[in-house]
Amino acid sequence: MTTIQLKAPCKVNYRLDVLRRRPDGYHDLRMIMQRVDLCDTITLRLSDMPGVRVMCGAEVPDGPGNIAWRAADALLRLSDRRSGIEIEIDKRIPVAAGLGGGSSDAATVLMGVNTLLELGLSDRELMGIGVTLGADVPFFIFKKSALAEGIGDLLTPLDGLPPAWLLLVNPRVPVSTAWVYQNLELTNRDVISIVPRAYETIHDLCALLANDLEAVTIARYPVIREIKERLIQEGAAGALMSGSGPTVFGVFETEATAQACAEKLAAEHDWFCVAAKSL
Repeated sequence: MTTIQLKAPCKVNYRLDVLRRRPDGYHDLRMIMQRVDLCDTITLRLSDMPGVRVMCGAEVPDGPGNIAWRAADALLRLSDRRSGIEIEIDKRIPVAAGLGGGSSDAATVLMGVNTLLELGLSDRELMGIGVTLGADVPFFIFKKSALAEGIGDLLTPLDGLPPAWLLLVNPRVPVSTAWVYQNLELTNRDVISIVPRAYETIHDLCALLANDLEAVTIARYPVIREIKERLIQEGAAGALMSGSGPTVFGVFETEATAQACAEKLAAEHDWFCVAAKSL
């Protein structure tokens, strides 16, 4: 095998609790993470030219500044082969959007290059490499809905989440995750609410929706609040900003209602609107 093509799904956070700041500068988190079938397409090719090359749109760099490049480079260094790796990324997931697109691309590259180079690394070993690239990378290798703790790398599968249609709405403004955390004012949590592990309906799911980062991002980008309100007005059972934003997702029970809302909002605004199902 010299070429492999894979899908790299995005994610949303049904819940994102920031528990405390750690001595190493990171934060301890508690998140409920869900993969969604809005995907980038990753094509990997073995090359006679040594090294790693990334081909993508102008907004995604080549070289060490690209997390997918670093993922391929990490595995290439473990291999005794002299092959190079070409990475072609067909981007559909917005960049700097709170959807984990870069992390998913990196995870997909790790899994794909592991296959191409016949390294035989387990998912657990790939997750160990992935966390050195980004905190969300292990989740995409885990390939299950999960309760994520620590910096996001301690994963417990959540098998009971009900399927849902999610309308992803992005106002086309990039948000820096580092900036959001730098401006987060943590409140003391004497009691941490218990997150249930069993859900039966979409409404049970929506009862969990919470994101400690929303207040920071909305203060700078009030359009996020506008999007949340519009989604509820148009029939979403719940709406929340994903990750550090600015993407907001609305939770719908059917594809038809999610698609109808997507078409209406896209006609009224220059927003990125895509209906996608949970995985």
